[in-house]
Amino acid sequence: MIYVTGDTHGEMQRFHSKEMRKLKKGDTLIICGDFGFLWDGGAKEEKCLRKLGKKKYQILFLDGTHENFDLLAKYPVEEWNGGRVQHISGNLYHLMRGEVYTIEGHKIFTFGGGESAEKQIRMEMKRWWPCEMPNLEEMRRGADNLRANGFEVDYIITHMPPKIDVKTENQLEAYFSQIMKQTKYKKWFFGSQHIDRKITYKNYAVFNSVLPVEDT
Repeated sequence: MIYVTGDTHGEMQRFHSKEMRKLKKGDTLIICGDFGFLWDGGAKEEKCLRKLGKKKYQILFLDGTHENFDLLAKYPVEEWNGGRVQHISGNLYHLMRGEVYTIEGHKIFTFGGGESAEKQIRMEMKRWWPCEMPNLEEMRRGADNLRANGFEVDYIITHMPPKIDVKTENQLEAYFSQIMKQTKYKKWFFGSQHIDRKITYKNYAVFNSVLPVEDT
């Protein structure tokens, strides 16, 4: 089965929770951004990445806003299940922006990145990267990939939420609004709000919960 969870922020204990322990060999876990295990590049972090890559289930993560994008950029890009990924370690992969993957027979559109709420503070700490906000080329690639799939996928997974009944404020929110209008999908999962809540009948905020994408 495919499961979705929210931001892990480099917290290894998240993978020891009761909900995580229900995942079995062959299952897939998708993290909705702010993975956080690519941050300082130290020996302890490398050990964590190797440990995660050895899990019995597959771990796939989107980038959020709390990533070290310089470290992430060092991993080569390759093709996997119909889209581009970065292979981190063993069963651990980074799902890139604007890709459509076929996973366990389901088509999944992913789009990481966003805008830090505490951008000014992080700039002062020199822990902010301009590329946290997706650029027009990445948005264009995403639109092209959706078009190639007839603007129909099973699931959409992003870090930032789509705006619902709220005036759009930046280009990413406007982009997601357009995707909502044009694309047929069953569910949309996102992680940046740090809550576990069904927002609408198709849109889910996820944080600590480990949700199966399919209704069981």
